[in-house]
Amino acid sequence: MAHTVRSRRTTAALAALSIGILALTACNGDAENDAATPGTHASPSATGTDEATDTPSSADPGDGGGGSGKSSDSPSTPPSSAKPAADDDQDGGVGMCETADLTYNVTVASRPVNHALLTAGNKGSDPCLLSANELVITIPGLDGAAGHMGPEGKDWILKPGESAYAGIMFSRADTAGGKSADKVEVALTASESPMTVPVKGGPITVNDSQVTSFFGTAEDALTY
Repeated sequence: MAHTVRSRRTTAALAALSIGILALTACNGDAENDAATPGTHASPSATGTDEATDTPSSADPGDGGGGSGKSSDSPSTPPSSAKPAADDDQDGGVGMCETADLTYNVTVASRPVNHALLTAGNKGSDPCLLSANELVITIPGLDGAAGHMGPEGKDWILKPGESAYAGIMFSRADTAGGKSADKVEVALTASESPMTVPVKGGPITVNDSQVTSFFGTAEDALTY
């Protein structure tokens, strides 16, 4: 009887030992499987890489195009020192016309009455800038220079062989009497010495004198 009880205990102990060994073996197997098998969740760095790849960069073509479009469409501000093209065309590298540079003719006009036409021609080989509104006409026998009449003109470049025209009124129709003159003195500006020009069709009777600015045609010059 005692032998039987001991045998049962021995058998039970062996069985318990076998179960323990099996459990330990199973645990080791699970540990090995965990070490060999990668986790189902991606690492943070891998996730960050994927997000960076899928996310558009900050230099979006649409945004960049809009910025470039605004920049190119906006009108540029011209430099404050820049001159208008018309001014550059007028005086760029061209000197002022001087009284001695031009030839002059003064001819009594048939119409309007009491008027003469002054023709100033560029006899030189170079163009010059003609001052349209500073013409000085003096008629011997009258005090002072002729006054200005008509609108002011615009300075322009007088090329070689070209002419400019001005109208001279030497007497008023409503004023009787006056002095006789057969020549006038012409200067392009008040600071220059005048040239004496004979009056074709003279002498003329002078009791008043006025002169226009220079114009491009004789018709315009004799309008006033």
